[in-house]
Amino acid sequence: MDFIQIPVTIFLVFVAPLWLILYYRSKRQSNQGLTPKDKDKLQTLISRTEQLQDRVISLEQILDQESPKWRDR
Repeated sequence: MDFIQIPVTIFLVFVAPLWLILYYRSKRQSNQGLTPKDKDKLQTLISRTEQLQDRVISLEQILDQESPKWRDR
């Protein structure tokens, strides 16, 4: 019986409290939403995506004029 009691005691004294602290800390951080830094980064990514989308549309228009059957390949 002592063989099981020692590991369980170590788990309950050291591992379980640390586990609970880290779990609820991460839960609280995820509930706070986006930080201002994350919002800025997201806005930058949205802007970059719109620029790339405009470039793709422009390239498709050029290809439609230069080689009308390029989409069939």
